[in-house]
Amino acid sequence: MGVEEEYLLVQRESGELITEQPPGILEKVTGLHHGIVARELFSSQLEIGTGICTDFKHLRADIGLLRLAVTEAAAEHGLAPIAASSHPFARLDQQQVSEGERYQALAENLQGVSHRLVISGLHVHVGIEDPDLRVDLMGQVAYFLPHLLALSTSSPFWEGRDTGLKSYRMAMFRSLPRTGLPEKFDSWAEFRRHIDVLVRAGVIEDSSKVWWDIRPSERYPTLEMRVTDLPTKMEDTVCVAALYVCLLRMLWRLKVENRRWRSYANFLVSENLWRAERYGIGHCLIDFGKSELVPVPELVEEMIDLVRPDAEALDCVSEVEHARTICRRGTSAERQLAVYREALEQGATDEEALNAVVQALIADTIAPPDA
Repeated sequence: MGVEEEYLLVQRESGELITEQPPGILEKVTGLHHGIVARELFSSQLEIGTGICTDFKHLRADIGLLRLAVTEAAAEHGLAPIAASSHPFARLDQQQVSEGERYQALAENLQGVSHRLVISGLHVHVGIEDPDLRVDLMGQVAYFLPHLLALSTSSPFWEGRDTGLKSYRMAMFRSLPRTGLPEKFDSWAEFRRHIDVLVRAGVIEDSSKVWWDIRPSERYPTLEMRVTDLPTKMEDTVCVAALYVCLLRMLWRLKVENRRWRSYANFLVSENLWRAERYGIGHCLIDFGKSELVPVPELVEEMIDLVRPDAEALDCVSEVEHARTICRRGTSAERQLAVYREALEQGATDEEALNAVVQALIADTIAPPDA
């Protein structure tokens, strides 16, 4: 397994999102740690990628070292990274597309839509050697994507306003083509036939331009989960990754026993995705079997019980059970809103309150695990 996190770079004191990345930051991060670091669409962003991890101690160590390396490299320029899916008050018209043919071509292709993409996400890769199994599990695990999104929400603000959504990033990302839930395919060959229609037509170069909430990776033999916001606290990232890995193992276990997870139409799962986008963990998702709304913390408890044999087999019970901590203390989105409202109650201006949110994000990005 492996994880990719996308960070936003801000001025340490003012909290403002930078418009131009100082030269040498990527090289400095590479020198401090062996993981992957790369540019993103806008100069204010960068992406890290862990190595191939075989257990969760390894994964946690890689993420922690990379976050520290980015923090140290940014500090030399008076900057800091924030692990959040949107910046609380950045103006979109001030952002610059990164140098490089790939990013310039993407901006040219997407036109005005590209300016909305000052957003960051968490991607989790899980190695699955058999491509047919990859496609099969993709269709089944989609049921749980709303639950994972709800646990990860970190984008309640956009251009200085409370959007009323816990994951405004989702609203922005959905403006791209080829997003949302994947189609259901019976085999790898069927998946490839559909992708190849767009490739032969010259619409896309390969499946990396298909930005579904979950997809088979173009570069690696993995099933890549992309639906989640970027959790601000590292332990929350590890928890989401552990849940995703365990859910895939649970579905594989059912398959070995000649069973399957029940299937529901995409429009029903999309309804739960909207509810996760709107409310995060603070309300309910639909239990389709019961045809009723159930509070997210109750569904999380059910999910923990469901994957317990898999968490025990993969030695990640504590990582999976951390989902209870998220439900108890709230996601990054709840934390941001609480900081903002408390600052206003103490007499801060709106600008000062939004900067207080950024300062809290900076602190939480490199904070130690919850006690």
